[in-house]
Amino acid sequence: MKRTSTLLFGMLLLAGAAFAQMEMPKPGPEVKKLDYFTGHWMSEADVKPGPMGPGGKYHSDDHVEWMEGGYFAVIHAKFNGAGFPLGSSTAYMGYDAQEKVYTYDAFDSMGEATHSKGTVEGDTWTWLNDMKEGPQTMKGRYTMKILSPTAYSYKYEASSDGTKWTVLMEGKETKQK
Repeated sequence: MKRTSTLLFGMLLLAGAAFAQMEMPKPGPEVKKLDYFTGHWMSEADVKPGPMGPGGKYHSDDHVEWMEGGYFAVIHAKFNGAGFPLGSSTAYMGYDAQEKVYTYDAFDSMGEATHSKGTVEGDTWTWLNDMKEGPQTMKGRYTMKILSPTAYSYKYEASSDGTKWTVLMEGKETKQK
């Protein structure tokens, strides 16, 4: 028994030493594109009356930083307006190399979770998700157009069939110094 324990302990030591010498993988160029979003951003938007509430002005204050390892950008946001109570959310943006899509997973203080997949073409990012509106599942589309190194416009739309889209919110994010 002692010999087996010694052998097992020796194997664990060798495995640990080999693991310690391995170089950690580095994020690919797709992940580096998310660097644009890091920093402190302020958002102002117009919410249209509809399934999201009565509409009106919407504001958010977003802080985006890299998670250790550099694979995911973490977004901490505080929001209010347009019939929404003061709230907060935490989201993670990353890249799924197997599916070749960007990922966005958000969780907010109203108990909602959003899981989106995104693509980027030139200066336009498009995020798609499914959302529940009562018993019905709707499609959501969030489009971001880069305007400059410190600003982008966005639009959030919904569709029951994925072909005819209704604008629910339009706004602009501006990077703060």
